[in-house]
Amino acid sequence: MQTVISLLVFSVLLQLVTPGVALVTSFRAVAELVSQKSRVFSGESVRLKCSVPDDVNQSSWSFSWFKGSELLPQTGKDLILWKVKVQDSGTFYCQGEKSSMIGNIHTLQSLPVEISVDGGWAILQVSPHPSLVGNTLRVACRVRGEPELHEVILYKDGLEVMRQRGPNPTFDLSNLTLKDEGMYSCRASWDSHRRTVSVISAEAPVHVLEALSQPALEIDTDSILIPEGKMKLICHLQYNSPAPAPPVQYYFYESDHQLGAATSENHYQVKQAPGQYSCQAKVPELGLSRWSDPQIFK
Repeated sequence: MQTVISLLVFSVLLQLVTPGVALVTSFRAVAELVSQKSRVFSGESVRLKCSVPDDVNQSSWSFSWFKGSELLPQTGKDLILWKVKVQDSGTFYCQGEKSSMIGNIHTLQSLPVEISVDGGWAILQVSPHPSLVGNTLRVACRVRGEPELHEVILYKDGLEVMRQRGPNPTFDLSNLTLKDEGMYSCRASWDSHRRTVSVISAEAPVHVLEALSQPALEIDTDSILIPEGKMKLICHLQYNSPAPAPPVQYYFYESDHQLGAATSENHYQVKQAPGQYSCQAKVPELGLSRWSDPQIFK
């Protein structure tokens, strides 16, 4: 029996040190746009960069690039798409690899970068990331060839929301609310050869999130980690403030009675007892406070 175990251990060690064995790490490569524009005109070029976080020796890594599930022939930390066509639109990823004494090490595949190539005359440049309630979002109407514009109109869900005259085709959506979420487009006009030219962009989505979502209270009595006769109150929420974000404080209640002190943990154990329970999440530094709907435990 001992001989069999020794052979198994030796086999495992042999596999670990065999060159060419691919090991996947727990950290993820990062793909980012260098050109800062995820929506571009056909004929323009796009540059993406891949890196491995917290590793100063970036030169020791090689990188692979993917469009969807397809492995691209390009390698290296930079992916340059020259004179793109509409069919070049898609979702791009990268992955890092380097050799070591125990084999080739692979990072996790990066989060996606979406590239949209427009064959038309106008593009509404909108941040691909959601904006937060109360913030200001700047959108820009970009026209192929950059003619001198005399009027730009911004539409939301097909209805005009702003109109601007002059050569600067940008709009600020200030003090955002959830009602500002929708599909936006722009129409630009300029004069050419004694006639007015007018073009409209494709629609682009604007997403708006609350910095602190409404909490949802879960009452857990089934987990094997909960002592007999007790239950765990769990306050679920989505906290969307960008890093470095101030901490959230959680409060738990039975009716109007606060259970214990405020905590940075989103859960709290109490004795099982019938009642109406709720939780509150606060971010004092941002002046945010949200309550869950009450949950009745019988």
